[in-house]
Amino acid sequence: MRLTHLWRNARYLLVGLMTAIATMILLPLLVVGVMSTGLGGLGLVVVPRMMVGTRQWAEWHRRRAAELLGVAISEREAHLPQGVRAQWRQVLEDREIRRDLWWMLRHVVTGIPAGLIALVSLGGLVSTTIVVPFWWLFPAGQPLTVLAVPVTGWVSALGLGAVQIAVTGALGWWALPKLGPMHARGCLAALEPSAEDQLAERVGELTESRAGVLDAHGAELRRIERDLHDGTQARLVAIAMRLGVAREAIPEDSGMLAKLLKEAHEGAEEAMTELRDVIRTMYPPILADRGLPGAVTAVAARAGVPVEVTLDDLGRVPAAVEAAAYFIVAETITNAAKHSGATRVTVRLARQNDRLRIEIADDGRGGIDESRGTGIGGVRRRAAALDGTVLVESPVGGPTAITVELPCAS
Repeated sequence: MRLTHLWRNARYLLVGLMTAIATMILLPLLVVGVMSTGLGGLGLVVVPRMMVGTRQWAEWHRRRAAELLGVAISEREAHLPQGVRAQWRQVLEDREIRRDLWWMLRHVVTGIPAGLIALVSLGGLVSTTIVVPFWWLFPAGQPLTVLAVPVTGWVSALGLGAVQIAVTGALGWWALPKLGPMHARGCLAALEPSAEDQLAERVGELTESRAGVLDAHGAELRRIERDLHDGTQARLVAIAMRLGVAREAIPEDSGMLAKLLKEAHEGAEEAMTELRDVIRTMYPPILADRGLPGAVTAVAARAGVPVEVTLDDLGRVPAAVEAAAYFIVAETITNAAKHSGATRVTVRLARQNDRLRIEIADDGRGGIDESRGTGIGGVRRRAAALDGTVLVESPVGGPTAITVELPCAS
């Protein structure tokens, strides 16, 4: 068992010695590739592909280190995006590439000494065992030397050979089980992301999954709204119409039957009204019909105060974010019209990278006090549900400016 363990570590270190020498040759080639970007632009195409090759080279060593230590690792992808600009953006911004380059330097510095120790240990054993018995074949003027002592006979050959085997064997017995795992752990540490990088990667994964959840949530909202509008509401309308026809067909003096029909008819109409309210609060149909720009424009047109709307190019916005933005604009305009005494409101919607920015301002009296249960609390809850932010500036005497940012990456 011990010998098997020794051989595994020796083999790992010897292969590492050869690959460290190869890596030492590759490093200047990378430098030449980078320098060639200014000479005809060849490096613009070559360097990103060299980085992909470097990733694959590092991953092979990473798998070897994990196999020696008996640990599981997750594979790092090595892909090349389309377009020279995207490829160079990856080269300049990808932290994994910087780790690969750092690992190459580290592998040269540590792999060569560790591999040489393994080579000396095994080489000393093998060469002594094979060469010493043939000491007599060496010329008398240039005898075989073992441990810097010339071999002149069988006594010195066997004695010095035994000492050299013992020294190199002890070196390998003691050093190889320590050097192999030490080098493997260093390899994994150099290529593993730091705690900060892991956190950033996790945040990126959560952001991506949140975008997927928002899309799925928006699609589900639209499906429910469509089912309620086209199915349940249509059936309620049909029932109300039949009840209305039945009321007209039955005389008013029919007693209890007429009274029950009247109550059923009125109850059906009330149910339709409540259902419409539910549909509007869940996913306003106007969003499906006109989109967010058209819906905001319609809200502004119905407001009890003049509203100026500015809409930048919003691009594709997830349905859940559209609904939240619509309700935030509607609630804020309603609050300004009812409570602030404003004579003018401005609304601006803009897309800034992966965030939707909503700016609403009015010239009212200001002095918003959120502790008194103003409508800003509802705005904050809607934004917080999507990990958005709300900034309120409302000094006493006005004006009031409310800025909301909602993540809308997809």
